Amino acid sequence: MRALRISLITAVVLGGLFVAADRVAVNYAESKVADKVRSSQGLSRTPDVSINGFPFLTQVAGKQLDDVDVSLKGVSATADGRPVNITEVKAELADVKIDSNFSSAVAGTADGSGRVTYEDLSRAAPQGATVAYAGPERAQRGQVKVTGPLMDLLKGSDKRPATGGLGDLLNQEVTVYSSVELVDGKTVRLTAETLPGGIPVPGLDGLLRDVLDYDLTLDGLPTPLKLDRVTATDKGLKFSGTGKNVSLVG
Repeated sequence: MRALRISLITAVVLGGLFVAADRVAVNYAESKVADKVRSSQGLSRTPDVSINGFPFLTQVAGKQLDDVDVSLKGVSATADGRPVNITEVKAELADVKIDSNFSSAVAGTADGSGRVTYEDLSRAAPQGATVAYAGPERAQRGQVKVTGPLMDLLKGSDKRPATGGLGDLLNQEVTVYSSVELVDGKTVRLTAETLPGGIPVPGLDGLLRDVLDYDLTLDGLPTPLKLDRVTATDKGLKFSGTGKNVSLVG
């Protein structure tokens, strides 16, 4: 009985040591992969890397990781030269093949996403425009709401209209609904679907459209993240995409 008890205690101790060693190893590997991702992708910040699955050491021995999550904050984008912040970029990687020192890592499949809040979208919008949630029905159709004083919006036009005598018309608040689409994997295009009626000045609606139709280019994204969808949610625009045989480092 005593021998059995000693064997059990030994097994528990060895098991605990194995778990501890496994966790130390995975923490070291996560840090090393994060540094390599930053350098190989030319990122301005180091991403957070989580290697999931247990035990980690057996995955390393087989040179394949079951599941790896990568998240990156502080990614920038531009809209006609205006900066906009992307709240967070995430990538979920599966079946990641690695070499012995993590100098290369290729994911069999990858799901990526990012989000820009309406507040940040408004900062990058044309002068005087505020971008907001358009409600569930319009959001389902991929639309956002854009509002702003007509006078302020027209100041952003390259072709300034003659404003003499327009008075109250220029002071009115304009509301339009714009569709969003992903054009080339990194450019979001906003196109006004509706323009306010009752503008009696010829050409004024065209000038307004020139201002409200604009592109948002997502710069600074990790190259493995290939976006192919954009959706309007109550928290902002969400970008997502999938890929196969995605190279993470190397």
